[in-house]
Amino acid sequence: MRPFLFLGVRPEDGPADDEYAAMLRCTGLDERDLRRVRVEAAPLAPVDPQEVAGIVLGGGPFQVSDPERTKSAVQRRVESDLARLLDVVVAADLPFLGACYGIGTLGRHQGGHVDRTYGEPVGAVRVELTAEGRSDPVLGVGPATFEAFGGHKEALRAAPPGATLLARSPGAPVQAFRVGRHVYATQFHPELDTDGLVTRVQAYRHEGYFAPQELEDVVARARAAAAVQAPPVLRAFVRMALRLQDDGTVDGGRPRGDLRTAQG
Repeated sequence: MRPFLFLGVRPEDGPADDEYAAMLRCTGLDERDLRRVRVEAAPLAPVDPQEVAGIVLGGGPFQVSDPERTKSAVQRRVESDLARLLDVVVAADLPFLGACYGIGTLGRHQGGHVDRTYGEPVGAVRVELTAEGRSDPVLGVGPATFEAFGGHKEALRAAPPGATLLARSPGAPVQAFRVGRHVYATQFHPELDTDGLVTRVQAYRHEGYFAPQELEDVVARARAAAAVQAPPVLRAFVRMALRLQDDGTVDGGRPRGDLRTAQG
């Protein structure tokens, strides 16, 4: 089996490590098969679609809608690296799933309008699948309406031109969309549980997601929403990518039997 790549952009080691651990848990992959690349730490090397099974892009404190003059050199370089990667991903229809920061990145790449009109506060969000989302092999693995954790300052006003809208929420018109057949983005965090959310809000209390003095209230609300658990979107994404390999659609490789069993 070709490895999957997890692309992280968080500069802080604690949240970055916790996010990768959550991605491992939610994909059902191990570190050999979900290889982490910290894009904020060093330039992203070119990716050959024939050498990877799929790509997952995590969240982070960067906002694609920030004025260019306010972006750091690292942020500008990360955005440039990811734009070049998405040129390849979209052209090859390579399995890709971007969460939170990933939806802004893919959305802008595909010509969508990303701004701060539809930001949502940190916490549980009610996600509603569209008809296309309910029939989608990745987003459709759960109920038509579910709760997941989110929190974002920017969002898409509408799905990008030519994309398929898969989910929305009361506060944001785009919670998930698909480009082609295999390129996905979600506004909500499919990997995030209560402990992970607490780790992140403690790290980003001064990043403008909420007033710093509200930290205890944000944590309390997260603890009260302990039952929140997004559907197994990441496992469904992995299954989809493995089937493509099994069918020879991507690279003709066959996944190992143990991983196929682990993914159900």
